[in-house]
Amino acid sequence: MKTLFVVLGALSLLLGLVGIFVPLLPTTPFLLLAAALWVRSSPRLYAWLLAHRRLGPYIRNFRENRAIPLHAKILSVMLLWATLLYCIFFVVNAWWWAQLALLAVAVGVTWHILSFATLRKE
Repeated sequence: MKTLFVVLGALSLLLGLVGIFVPLLPTTPFLLLAAALWVRSSPRLYAWLLAHRRLGPYIRNFRENRAIPLHAKILSVMLLWATLLYCIFFVVNAWWWAQLALLAVAVGVTWHILSFATLRKE
C-alpha cells in the first residue's frame, strides 16, 4: 500500500503543478492530497513537500488557516474568467448550451474560491 500511496502522491503533485498554469485545475487540493498520501507512506517525501520553498506554503497556509492568500484569489479568479470567457466567445460560440455550462462553471468555481477566508499577513 505504501508504494501505491507514493505513486498516487506523485501523480497528485504533478496535477497540482499543472494546476498552477491551468485555471480550471486546482492546485491546493492536489497538493493537500499529495501531502496526505505521503504522510502515510513516505515521511521523507512529506517533509520535502512541506519544506519546499514554493509548494510548502500552499499546504501549510491552507492546513493551518483554511485560508487562501489575497494575491492567489485574485490571480485565480482573473485567470479563470479570462480562460473561460475566451472559450465561451471563441471556442464554443456555436453551442449555446456549452457556453451556458462554462459560465456556470466559472460562477461556481469563483464562488468556491471566494468562500474561503483570505489569509492576512501578520
